[in-house]
Amino acid sequence: MSEKIILVTGSSSGFGRLTAVALARAGHTVYASMRDVANRNARNAAELTTLSTKEGIDLRPLELDVQSEESVNAAVGKLIAESGRINVVVHNAGHMMFGPAEAFTPEQFAQQYDVNVLGTQRVNRAVLPHMRARREGLLVWVSSSSSAGGTPPYLAPYFAAKAAMDSLAVLYARELSRWGIETTIVVPGAFTKGTNHFAHSGRPADEACVAEYEAGPYKNFGEQVQQAFAAIVPEDADPSPVAARIAEVVDTPFGQRPFRVHYDPSQDGADVGFTVLDRLRAEMLHRVGLSDLLKPARKA
Repeated sequence: MSEKIILVTGSSSGFGRLTAVALARAGHTVYASMRDVANRNARNAAELTTLSTKEGIDLRPLELDVQSEESVNAAVGKLIAESGRINVVVHNAGHMMFGPAEAFTPEQFAQQYDVNVLGTQRVNRAVLPHMRARREGLLVWVSSSSSAGGTPPYLAPYFAAKAAMDSLAVLYARELSRWGIETTIVVPGAFTKGTNHFAHSGRPADEACVAEYEAGPYKNFGEQVQQAFAAIVPEDADPSPVAARIAEVVDTPFGQRPFRVHYDPSQDGADVGFTVLDRLRAEMLHRVGLSDLLKPARKA
């Protein structure tokens, strides 16, 4: 295994933190990026630095706010200045919102899209010139089973943004394969433990609208959804295997990396849904004579 220089977004907690640690333990140099390292995430950054020293691994907290082009460019510039290259990006940064769709303002929907979709575009525009120059690289996108599996209500802004991100990942894969840049889309299921998605989820701004739902046929529906959701997730469901699978993908030889990786203890059917979708998309490329886009080109 050769050491890789890796950027992981959203590394303060959840999948991002687990992934950053797993990759560093696998022998890679990992830039564990998060926003507000000096204040809000100072403790998380310090914990990663302590872990790096204690275990003798190369885990480097990095200031990066995916909602700021200036922040993204500065972070990638620092990474390149220190390490000279970037081999892998793990698009993980994201945020969840919970409540009736109607009660979220358009600005809140836009904020979800900004974090979960435009954030990946900012990062890509900063890192891809370096990958294309070397004719190699790997983008790992942390998607969601909601994009092709069972979807509980009251998560519309998040699910809509994640579906958009997944579609973007698919198209980027086709547009980067001739550059020798690979794509793997990781599809986790729902986890009610081990991540902060639900605990830190945003709420609707239109409280009057929420009150109307609570006074009508959807009284206490939010609690019903969360209870029903939690009931199908096994008690021992652990998010750490998501990080382990990402580490396995990174260490897989060029040309053998899977396009999608699923890990869903609740088995909401996304593996079936995505199998059909990806096959239909591949067949269309075969029909129009662009099937070479399905495999990354080897570096000359």
